[in-house]
Amino acid sequence: MKLTLKVWRQKDVNDEGRFVEYTAKDISPDMSFLEMLDIVNIDLIKKGETPIVFDHDCREGICGSCGMMINGRAHGPGRGIATCQLHMRSFSDGDEIMIEPWRATAFPVLKDLMVDRTAFDRIMRSGGYTSAKTGGIPDGNAILVPKPVADEAFDAAACIGCGACVAACPNSSAMLFVAAKVSQLAVLPQGQAERETRVTRMVAQMDEEKFGSCSNTYACEAECPKGISVTHIARLNREFVSAQF
Repeated sequence: MKLTLKVWRQKDVNDEGRFVEYTAKDISPDMSFLEMLDIVNIDLIKKGETPIVFDHDCREGICGSCGMMINGRAHGPGRGIATCQLHMRSFSDGDEIMIEPWRATAFPVLKDLMVDRTAFDRIMRSGGYTSAKTGGIPDGNAILVPKPVADEAFDAAACIGCGACVAACPNSSAMLFVAAKVSQLAVLPQGQAERETRVTRMVAQMDEEKFGSCSNTYACEAECPKGISVTHIARLNREFVSAQF
């Protein structure tokens, strides 16, 4: 396959940035999207040019660091996958592909396709945990949890914090991320002690990070690689209102 790439290049947070066109040649349909970028970077290095900077780690759809906008969609075409799980067979020979970083005030571009997502870390530090000291590892059945409740908690905990929800939202809202992190503890017995302070602090931190408001477009759910449901946002709202009273 031969592809034309229009890649966002930006030296640092102060640079205006611009799209630069590259040609990707001899690309196998079985390559992942990141492997295709590796090939392009090897050619750039051979020419003495600066390679394209992008985030990646596990390349198994687990860490969530590989996020980028591909042809206007978070993580590119396909549902339920991260960028590292996107294969080049999703494109056709001769296609033109636009590649951009996440666009959000709370995610400033560090360089090229790499953005600063430490805003998510600060939200988690504000209350996305349980602080009760439980001693050693308890037996798995020490605290009885109904299976439907456990399943719901696991579904929320599947969030990998990639930021696709923020990038897909027209308001750059982080509601789905925060909702998932609140829900995974709010439904479990272990999370009850700090239930009210948790949601209050996490929502306050989310607002401080200048994420936008949720307007129920459902774009976050549509682009989430783990299929996190917007029903968790409804729970977040209920938890927040309850905590105020």
